[in-house]
Amino acid sequence: QVQLVESGGGLVQAGGSLRLSCAASGRTASTSGMGWFRQAPGKEREFVATINWIGSYIYYVDSVKGRFTISRDNAKNTVYLQMNSLKAEDTAVYYCAARAGRSGSVYSSEYNYWGQGTQVTVSS
Repeated sequence: QVQLVESGGGLVQAGGSLRLSCAASGRTASTSGMGWFRQAPGKEREFVATINWIGSYIYYVDSVKGRFTISRDNAKNTVYLQMNSLKAEDTAVYYCAARAGRSGSVYSSEYNYWGQGTQVTVSS
């Protein structure tokens, strides 16, 4: 079992920054592939970023490349999403997710555990 607790969401002006944190607990938390997804009003859930269990593989959706950075600290069982140069189009509920396996994935269906979601609102 893996439990995920997210924090760091909020309201920010366009061009600003936020850092989302996802604190994971459970026996396999430190060896899980992790991902961030987001869902904007009226849209389907979208892949944002993923990282494998040791941080050697990272992949982003094109729209956030160069602006967002995913990282993890396994000693703290925490995954981060640093979001810079935020745009109004980034407004969404952001979800942290964990896989049962060690690899990352761009597919929401391949994740076993999900956080509650945290709202990110970017005003312009």
